[in-house]
Amino acid sequence: MNRKHIITACAGILLAGLAVAGFTGWRSEHKKVEDLQARIKEMKKQEMRSAVDRSVSAQMESIANEQREISDEKREEALQQTRLANEMRQRSETERLNALEAEHNAIASEKKAVEASTVAEQQRSVAEEQRRLAEEQQQLAEHQRIQAEFSKNKADTLSYIALGRSLGSMSTIQAKAGNTEIANLLSYASYIYTSRYGGDIYYPAVFQSLMLSSQSMTTWTEHAGAVMNLEYLPNTNNAIVSVSNYGEITLNERLDNRLVSTELFRNSKYDFRDVIVDDNTGNIYAVSRTGHLVRVPKDNKTVSVLELDDIEHPMRIHILSERSLLVVGERALGMVDLKHWVVSATKPLPFRVTYGSKKATLPLIFDDRGGMHLVRGIDNYDTKPVPVTGKVTAYCESKNTHIEAYGMSDGSIWLVGADGKSQKLLGHRSRISKMRLNGRRLYSASYDGSVNLWVADKEKVEPMTLLQTNNWLMHFCFDSSKNTFWVGDAKGNLSVVNISVPIMIETIRKKLKRNLTTEEWNYFIGENVPYESFVEKQGRRGAQ
Repeated sequence: MNRKHIITACAGILLAGLAVAGFTGWRSEHKKVEDLQARIKEMKKQEMRSAVDRSVSAQMESIANEQREISDEKREEALQQTRLANEMRQRSETERLNALEAEHNAIASEKKAVEASTVAEQQRSVAEEQRRLAEEQQQLAEHQRIQAEFSKNKADTLSYIALGRSLGSMSTIQAKAGNTEIANLLSYASYIYTSRYGGDIYYPAVFQSLMLSSQSMTTWTEHAGAVMNLEYLPNTNNAIVSVSNYGEITLNERLDNRLVSTELFRNSKYDFRDVIVDDNTGNIYAVSRTGHLVRVPKDNKTVSVLELDDIEHPMRIHILSERSLLVVGERALGMVDLKHWVVSATKPLPFRVTYGSKKATLPLIFDDRGGMHLVRGIDNYDTKPVPVTGKVTAYCESKNTHIEAYGMSDGSIWLVGADGKSQKLLGHRSRISKMRLNGRRLYSASYDGSVNLWVADKEKVEPMTLLQTNNWLMHFCFDSSKNTFWVGDAKGNLSVVNISVPIMIETIRKKLKRNLTTEEWNYFIGENVPYESFVEKQGRRGAQ
């Protein structure tokens, strides 16, 4: 059993070994076949690659051939371009040589041109210098001619201006001698030569002769006492209210050379110092130094008198509003209720008031300690020192130039500019009573009986007398045109004075009835001055 088994086992092992050997052989052959197939496949791939490479090589060869043909063409073109470049270079060289030659020629020509230009410039400079010298000589000659002509004209102008002043003086002498006709002719001639040659019409000799010949002042005696103040009625130039220290309130209306006066109030126990007219109501208010305020209504029917208690020696009044009026006394301020006609308040002052005026629209008062006070209300006033020394008796200001004028008790006047600089004017002999500034023209009245005009824009300010009387002048005021002013004096006279040169000349011209005769002309004016006719209707016949 065992042997059989062993044989069987051996047979099985043999068969298994044969099987393994057969499988190994098959496997080896199968692998060879696979290797052979792989090699065949690889060979096919290589063959395909070779075919592709041959195709690419053929294409590359074709491209290379085309590139070679193109390269040959480019080379041919390059050769052609080189030939052209060589030709251009040769032409350029030729042109460069030509340009160098032309440049040399141009430099030579330029040198010749510069030399010629230099010669021409030198010649032009010489000619220009000669022309300039000629022009200078011509200008010098013209300047000398103008200077000579100017000197002659200036001499003639000064001569004629001097003639005008001389004629004015002679006119005044003839007028005072009673020779009115010849005085008027000389006064008119004085104006003609002064104005024609740019002289000063307001020169005293000329202006005073015009005033005298035109009879510019008319005087009426209307008051028993001194005229202390004047005030125009609203919107009028010929109606004026005057008050006196004899208790008089008078309405005066000028009709040509007549004065129609209406007595509005009279009581000799009163001493009026100030008067104002209310522009709104037309009521007239006058204050008396005795301590009374008088109201004259517009219709002049019922005159009212108010006692001003606790206001010692009132001197000025100012309307502050429709209902209130300020009274300035020596030692107190008072407020009057115009509606109820009572003193509504009083304010004692720590000083004594010596003079009262107005600055702009506000009351301005001066004290005995050298101070000035701008009153804004009964309990409100601004105080500062007076900028000049002495006792102030008159004050005024110019709204346009901001110049202030202070009139003094000794007759001097101080002008104080906006910059604070002051100038002292001397011309009056006693107390200044009233002043008025119109721009740079200052008008002043004095107890010495004169009204002076000062022109403040001149280097040397000197007075020109507009009016000279033998009476103290207390007050004056201008009309709205500033051509006429009224004057009141200490003897109760009212005077109206015209200061308009055109009106004076027209008045004098109407008085002229003839021209100067030849003898009069030669005597008063001179043979060397061409004769002129002053009366057109008679013309030259007046000289016969």
